[in-house]
Amino acid sequence: MVHAYVMVKVHTGEADRLREATEAVDGVERAHIVAGDVDLIAVVDVDTPAGVKEVAATEIQSIDGVSTTQTYVAMD
Repeated sequence: MVHAYVMVKVHTGEADRLREATEAVDGVERAHIVAGDVDLIAVVDVDTPAGVKEVAATEIQSIDGVSTTQTYVAMD
């Protein structure tokens, strides 16, 4: 299992809608609205590193209102 965190910046103030849309992505275990440099943090659990790429770079990036993502893969 590959565990990762995806930091999400958004264009819009629709934090609740974007959190729900992010949590609906297969592989996203949960998403949190946060204060700071990013707007959401998504917790991702998938089988492979390629799965992390699919979730972050394809699925989350395609959600209307998402500006950028930055992904961190857990090393332990």
